[in-house]
Amino acid sequence: MRSLKNYTIVLRPDDNGTFVAYIPAIVGCHAWGSTTEEAQAELIHVFDMIRDEYQQAGRELPELRLL
Repeated sequence: MRSLKNYTIVLRPDDNGTFVAYIPAIVGCHAWGSTTEEAQAELIHVFDMIRDEYQQAGRELPELRLL
């Protein structure tokens, strides 16, 4: 099973003064936070939930997609 370290994480400021972190290779794997650290920490939780959903469905996570 792939882990978070297998993916490129994009971190950028959002329009409302917060930050968004996401993994382009995994649809729906994104999180927001007041700081970059909060966004990255929340992304870990989102990734874990998505990984668990894929595992329960007997599917592999998508492979790394280059930007």
